[in-house]
Amino acid sequence: MEGTNPVNKKLAAALSGGAVLVVAVSGCSGSGEKGPDPKLVSWAKTVCDAVPAPNAKIRSANAAIAAIATDSNLPPKSAQKTYAEAFQDMADGYKALADALDTAGAPPGVDGGAKLQRDAAKNLAGLSSSYAELKKKVDGLDTKDQGKFARGLKDVASQSKEIGKQSDSGTQALKRLEQEDVKKAMAKQPSCKVAASSSGSPTAPATAG
Repeated sequence: MEGTNPVNKKLAAALSGGAVLVVAVSGCSGSGEKGPDPKLVSWAKTVCDAVPAPNAKIRSANAAIAAIATDSNLPPKSAQKTYAEAFQDMADGYKALADALDTAGAPPGVDGGAKLQRDAAKNLAGLSSSYAELKKKVDGLDTKDQGKFARGLKDVASQSKEIGKQSDSGTQALKRLEQEDVKKAMAKQPSCKVAASSSGSPTAPATAG
């Protein structure tokens, strides 16, 4: 499918940070001499136990996008199906992460914790909405005309750059949430450790395309 491979690479590159947010949430490690507040540990368990499933969904979606980035002969209809399913999985994954933070509420005993938690959840929910919009855009692409399809993918790639900015903003929001005691509390959770060890972006390098 001549002409679409570079676009696929650009899409994969633009979306390669998709799993970074999950790493920011779940990639906690380290220990301290003084253990965190038990209430905070309980809060961390609520968040961490909800992370592995959506994390796996996001990783799988990233991998699917990366896989077609190197396939220049993929028919438009097949590419459309792969992108649509991947974007839907990302939307579902980030919504689940946002819901997890909403359910957990503010981290107990953390200065400004309520705002930090709300900001992080808002960013994740925003990412979910953005991926849902991408899915709609991909669903509407003309797969019968190769040229139109390629041009449509370029629009999707352009929109994905904005999502990259959202990802950066979301990562910063999550880092602000991960103050020392929060990080220590999360580090005690096996589910966070498992998610952290399996995270990492499987998509194309940011220099691709």
